[in-house]
Amino acid sequence: MEHILHALANYQVTPWKVVGYLGSVMFTSRWFVQLYYTRKLKRVVMPLAFWWLSVCGSILLLAYFIIGKNDSVGIISNFFPAFVSVYNLIVHLRHRKNSITGDATV
Repeated sequence: MEHILHALANYQVTPWKVVGYLGSVMFTSRWFVQLYYTRKLKRVVMPLAFWWLSVCGSILLLAYFIIGKNDSVGIISNFFPAFVSVYNLIVHLRHRKNSITGDATV
């Protein structure tokens, strides 16, 4: 218990920790957005905001783990979600564009 109290007493917020916290909040908040739209539409949906929060949160977390902390575990655990989120965002935007213009792709 003394170790925990000592750690809390000496805790310092650095600019990179703020980046990490913001990335974590954005990455986690995407699930609340998804839950909101699923409840609202009464079906499972992944709204565009989900992908934007995923991309922004992943980029901030990658920046934190690459520059702020130099932590290979954090880099590896956030690189793949960043890649998948960017891919899904591109697919989502491409589908939306094709729906508006009437272009059909198979």
